[in-house]
This record gives sequence, C-alpha cells and structure tokens, in this order.
Amino acid sequence: MIFKFRDYKLRFFNLRILLYVAILCFMGVQFVGSASANTADPSATMMKQVVGIALGVVMMLIVSLVDYHFLLRMGLPVWIVTIAILVGVRLFGATYNNARRWIEILGGRVSIQPSELCKILLIIVFAALFARCAQDQKISKLPTIAQALIVMAVPVGLIMLQPDLSTSLVIVAVFAVMFFVAGLNYKIIGVVLTALGAGIAGIMVYAGKIADPATVSNYQIKRIMAWLNPELFPDIVYQQTNSIMAIGNGGMSGMGLFNTTLEAVKNGNYLSEQDTDFIFAVVGEEVGFVGSCAIIILIVLLILECLYLAYKAKDMGGRLICTGYAGILMFQSFFNIGVATGLLPNTGLPLPFLSAGLSSIVSLFIGLGLVLNVGMQREISRSSSGSYEP
Repeated sequence: MIFKFRDYKLRFFNLRILLYVAILCFMGVQFVGSASANTADPSATMMKQVVGIALGVVMMLIVSLVDYHFLLRMGLPVWIVTIAILVGVRLFGATYNNARRWIEILGGRVSIQPSELCKILLIIVFAALFARCAQDQKISKLPTIAQALIVMAVPVGLIMLQPDLSTSLVIVAVFAVMFFVAGLNYKIIGVVLTALGAGIAGIMVYAGKIADPATVSNYQIKRIMAWLNPELFPDIVYQQTNSIMAIGNGGMSGMGLFNTTLEAVKNGNYLSEQDTDFIFAVVGEEVGFVGSCAIIILIVLLILECLYLAYKAKDMGGRLICTGYAGILMFQSFFNIGVATGLLPNTGLPLPFLSAGLSSIVSLFIGLGLVLNVGMQREISRSSSGSYEP
C-alpha cells in the first residue's frame, strides 16, 4: 500500500525540523533578494525562490504521507527512472557554460536541474539495496559490494559527463556513509579510505608540480592547481578571492541586509553566482561572523535532527533514508562554505535552503518529506511504568 495511515503517529511529526527549515528559507529569500539587487528584475528572483519554497512544501507534505516502505520496495524502478532522467539530460539537455545539466520547460522560461532530484531518488535506491542486504547479512560480501558499486557508478558516471563533479562527489560521499551505517565491515572501509586518500594526494601532487599550467586542458585539474597556486591562475580564483574579501568586509556584525554601500563587494558586481554557489559570501558580508555562525548552527541542528530520527527509526530502511538525507545536507553545506571561504577548490554546489534554485529547493523538500515520514513511523518503546515513550 502507498498509504498506511494507521502506522502514522502525527504527534511525532517533527516540528523542530520544520522550524529550522522555515528560518533558513526565510533568510534564504532575504539573501537571494539582496544578492540579486543589482539585476534587471531582483523581485523576480525572490518571487521564484518563494514559488520554489511553496511548491516544495506541497511536495513535502505529499511525500510525508507516502509510506517509505512502499518506496523502498520500488528501489529498482526508481533506479531505472533516475538513469532515464540522466540519459534524457544527456540527449536533450540545455547547455550553459560548456555544461549540459538542465532541461528547459515552458518555452525556455524555466530551467530545471534533474541531478538535484536524482540525489534524493538515489537515497531511496541505496536505502532499498543496503536494507535488503543487511537483513540477509550479506552487506560485506563481495557480490553485494560489486552490485552496490555498479548501482552507484552508473548514475554518477552520467552526472560526471554533464560535467558535474561536485554533485558526483556528494552522491559518492552519501553512498559511502549509507553503506557504513548499513554495517559494512570497518576493514573494508579502512582500505577504501586509504585508497581514496592516496588518490586525492596523488592528484594534489600532480596538480602542484606541473611545470607548465598552460598544457592542462581539464578545468577540474586547473581548479585544483589554482587552489594550490592562486598566483598562477588569477582568472580562475577570481570568484573565491572576491568571496573571501566579501566575508572579510562583513566583520563581526556585517554591513546589513540589502545595504547599498559602494564599499560592499556584492554591490560592485565582483561576485559571480552570488545568489547560488557563493550565497555564503553574501551572508558573511551582510550579517557578519555572528550571522554566519547562526546560519551554520541552524544547518547543524537540522542535520542532528535528521540523525535523531535515524536513531529512532523502526527499521534499517528508515535509518538509511534519514542518514542519507543528513549526508546531503552535511556534504553540500561543507563544500559550499568551504569553497566560499577558500578552504576547498572552487566547485559549484548550492547551500541547502539558502541558495537560489528551483530544482534544489524543491528536491530538498521532497527529501525532507521522506525524513518526516520515517519520523512518524518511529519505534516506540515501553517504559518501566508501562507507558509508551518515543
């Protein structure tokens, strides 16, 4: 059955999560509006964000009522749909800045990025696979690992062809976390982490030791090289340099929301993608260190709430869904803020619930609906007094 209302406990509908998300969305609309103040129609960008939030809330409520066990039983069809979506992007997608990641609808007036939705769909796919294997006590068997790697590698490969390395990295990271939570042997995890660390170190050494940067054509390697040697690639680190400058301008308390001072980096149009990938630079400049910390704390509280629901989930499938969603929030936030502050090489990822983007905001709300559904079917234990407690 799609709906199992008798198993839902509305008193467990997590209002704290909704409060954190509501505050983040409200602040997101403000920052997006301020970041687009110098565009031809700044109100249109804010309105688009509001419409995305409204649509996302509707989708969240619908998904929160769909039994997640039904979705887990549909793991294979969901994987096939995910692959079909990504193949469709490859064949019919619109190209911007040498990347084919979007599908245009309504005569090109609206562009959606299907990979954002695919991240949520893959949480269902991974949870379905790992929960079944964990139940059969096959999670650390070689056939299971091989099958899991294939299930992950196909969509990730299609996303990398767009090319979209940042989204691919988030999916791989979430996959690894969910695999660990499902019970993958820690020795295997150690081998994988060692190999991954060696690979990253090798890329860093390669990028840092190239004698003639002009011979490198891969833009992803160039971004790593620019991060290691910014003086050699001023055109590539331009965004991050101005982002750091904007955050520094904010000081402790910021220059104020919607400020119009010419001293602001944002108002001089020195920040590109300032309403999406570099929204944290706008946050830092306008509300300062205190406001930035408040935003980070809200995101951390949201992640912890998802992990709490994972702990309280009544089965492995629900635990994996909540963990996977928490992983998306954590890795995207880490990468976005790391890039904006210069701690990581430049890569484009939205800051959850704050960055502009219809696809991102709606997909995040769909994932939130899954988490809320798991929360309403949480495990209940009997206390020593005989009463039931969550």
